[in-house]
Amino acid sequence: MAARAVLSSLHTVATPVGDARLHVAGVHRPVAVVVLGHGAGRGSDTADLLGLARELPPRGIAVVLVDQPWVLAGRRVAAPPATLDLAWIAVLAALAEPALRTATGATRRTPVVVGGRSAGARVAARTAGTVGAASVLLLAVPLVPPASRRTPEALAKARAARLAELAAPAAAGIPVVVAQGERDPFGSAAEVADATGLDVVAVAEADHSFGVRRGDPDPLPVLVAAALRAVGVVM
Repeated sequence: MAARAVLSSLHTVATPVGDARLHVAGVHRPVAVVVLGHGAGRGSDTADLLGLARELPPRGIAVVLVDQPWVLAGRRVAAPPATLDLAWIAVLAALAEPALRTATGATRRTPVVVGGRSAGARVAARTAGTVGAASVLLLAVPLVPPASRRTPEALAKARAARLAELAAPAAAGIPVVVAQGERDPFGSAAEVADATGLDVVAVAEADHSFGVRRGDPDPLPVLVAAALRAVGVVM
């Protein structure tokens, strides 16, 4: 199958907590639109998100990378979860409007897969039911912050809170695919699979940023495979 032509565009969307920025890689009549949020440390310019935005559109999948309002405002610390969720819900609503449907190439019937990395994964999981997602793609799930592993009590509390978030899509009947590094200090692929029972794609030798040591396998093909799996469940 010939690669699809990709049309890139940049958009600003007003939300109740400030403007968000959308980096759109659209294609004509995509089989799905994958909308991805970033982590708590920086915006959407990370290797994993940029790689997916580059690799998926030629396969007929539109990609939207979302920069949260706190990034546009120049803040160094991420907004609270409730604020992140408000912005995310507004962005997903805007994607259904004609101008942004034109940018992505989607129709009203095109499935929308939501996801993100780390904190963005948490946002996507919490709000999947609210935004009517067809499926969810979670990258580098922060199951347990490393600092919370110091005592059994802190570990149990942190894990319970995150498990409740991660269970939300399935409770709404929405399929979930997770891509998780084998060396992720926030929770290895094996730990996340064991704790959640979700469909977890292990990224060999990768850390929380999907960084690998010299000579280890490139993580991007595995991330692309996980994204294709998340799209495939809604086809």
